Amino acid sequence: MASQILPSFRSQFYGKEGYPVHPNQQYPPLEDYEYIDVALKADKAKDSLYSIAGATFTDLEPVIGTEITGVQLNQLNEQQRRDLALLVAERGVVFLKAQDANADELLDVGRFFGRLHIHQTSPQPADYPELHVVNNDPESTLKAREALTNPRTPRYGWHSDVSYERQPPSYTLFKVDVIPKVGGSTILANQVAVYESLSKPCQKIVEGLTAIHSGLEQAEASRKRGGPVRREPVQNEHPVVRTHPVTGKKALYVNPGFTRYLVGLKPSESDAILQHLYAHIKEGVEFQVRYKWKANTVAIWDNRSTVHTANYDYIVYGEGPQYRNAFRITPQGERPYFDSSRHSEE
Repeated sequence: MASQILPSFRSQFYGKEGYPVHPNQQYPPLEDYEYIDVALKADKAKDSLYSIAGATFTDLEPVIGTEITGVQLNQLNEQQRRDLALLVAERGVVFLKAQDANADELLDVGRFFGRLHIHQTSPQPADYPELHVVNNDPESTLKAREALTNPRTPRYGWHSDVSYERQPPSYTLFKVDVIPKVGGSTILANQVAVYESLSKPCQKIVEGLTAIHSGLEQAEASRKRGGPVRREPVQNEHPVVRTHPVTGKKALYVNPGFTRYLVGLKPSESDAILQHLYAHIKEGVEFQVRYKWKANTVAIWDNRSTVHTANYDYIVYGEGPQYRNAFRITPQGERPYFDSSRHSEE
């Protein structure tokens, strides 16, 4: 079955060329910047958001995911944006249906949340370096199908966006503009719930640990295929359990995509603990939401309290060439920290 293509939105992002490009523009190392989450200035009741005429808010799962209709991102005032950020912090991810925002308007929303990240290796639309393109065109999906049918190839890629940065993204805005007819959903897991599912002794062990998150492998893979590396790749040490600056809740902060090892432990110890934690993420269906993309839906998720993965079912089981294309905007947040004195929402 053919993929569903949304030409008007696609042309806005890609311009006349219609395809992403791989500019090798070089950037200096990212400098630290002062970040204050806009959700800290939100109204806890979120009245400015909930009072929008015709808006509906539907929780998709008990601990994660809310679908919103009747709210246009490009029409929100500053207070409504703050209240939306608070809702994302509380629910992990929201899905706003039937959005008519163009690229510049979505970038404006992203900048309101924080300084926009420019990805070190990803393709980009012409003239939009802050847009990260997730591009699986028909040719690449056929190659991926061959790899994914190998039983040794992982079929999921759980991660938190660019967690290897010193100040990783707080939020992500994500829009899929080319949708497979069947499959191609995104799965997100609530890392607060994952942490809380651990036994108390296990919680105490991981609370005292830090982990190395690395972007070196991503950069090297891009070099090998002739792609760009726009800045010197980095590794950073982050707490295994981090405190959310808005809710005060503790969230697990490791992921199979970018976490490499636990600091100070033997490799066998590090591997055993990480695999135990990853099993909770992957197998904890009660912590997850699986979203089937619809035309013009924009997701906003919280990278500090969730991890996510694409579902590659459309590649493995789809008939003929399949196409999925998405765009990501990632405002950077605070440096991850653990505050043992905070236990719940304050």
